Amino acid sequence: MCRRAFGDAVVPVSAVELGTGMYNNVYRVALAGRDRPVILRVAPTEERQFRSERHLMRNEHASQPWLAPIAHLMPQVIAVDWTGQVIGRDWMIQTYLDGVPAPEHLGSYPRSTWPGFFRQMGAITRAVHDVRGPHFGPVAGPAFATWSEAVIASLEDIAADLDGVGLDSADVRKVAAAAGQGRAVLDEVTEPCLLTGDLWTVNTLLDRDADVPTISGVLDFDRCTFGVPEADWTIRMASAKSDERTAFWEVYGQLDRSAAAVWRSRIYEARHLGAIRLERYRLGKTDAVAESYGAMADLLAELS
Repeated sequence: MCRRAFGDAVVPVSAVELGTGMYNNVYRVALAGRDRPVILRVAPTEERQFRSERHLMRNEHASQPWLAPIAHLMPQVIAVDWTGQVIGRDWMIQTYLDGVPAPEHLGSYPRSTWPGFFRQMGAITRAVHDVRGPHFGPVAGPAFATWSEAVIASLEDIAADLDGVGLDSADVRKVAAAAGQGRAVLDEVTEPCLLTGDLWTVNTLLDRDADVPTISGVLDFDRCTFGVPEADWTIRMASAKSDERTAFWEVYGQLDRSAAAVWRSRIYEARHLGAIRLERYRLGKTDAVAESYGAMADLLAELS
């Protein structure tokens, strides 16, 4: 891989797998004669990719130009290879970002400083959501003309993935049916905004030496899509608790709380729960998979 990316003159001297990747394999690679390492990310093989998570690395690569407002916080792409000729998997080499993962470092600061961290998160998210796209759905496609089509297709893909691994998908299919019946409410959304897809503390780096929590980098935008801000994972997490994260809204701004928006938010939450169920299955968290059915049942009661 290094030979393909850099030529014969650049020789890798070590590769250390980092345990932070929830989907891809991630390695820090030291190169002879270079002061800084690079990051190698390797996608799962095609047969291990869920239908709802197909070609996420390719989607992230397609998202790069759209993420220009926060490019100064992101790693730069050095090389990509979708050919499958080297190892039979997609892979990407990126620049290495200094910093400490926020879950490891935020707790070293007084809690009184944490609101500042979440204000920064609000500003970053706002910058992303202010970007307008050409269609609904994943940046790399498939592209949809309406928001309802994108939402329903996403739910149907998750249901198919659940069927494929032998899990009950009936509740997700009921949500898809509810979305179909409420198509007109979903299609009140007419402007596709860029969504981060997966941004929260786990994908955030902090400056190791700063006196207060200072975001120095953001990572892993492979789930970027065009949709409505309320459907973004970041918004879900910012809304989850009334603690220091409420400072997020001071910079980001307030959400639409109309009856139609609240109904749509329940559909988005069901989409998140379905995706979480798949991730828990992939990670072997059997008990957590079972718990997801109760949470979805409660949500379905609210949609009925």
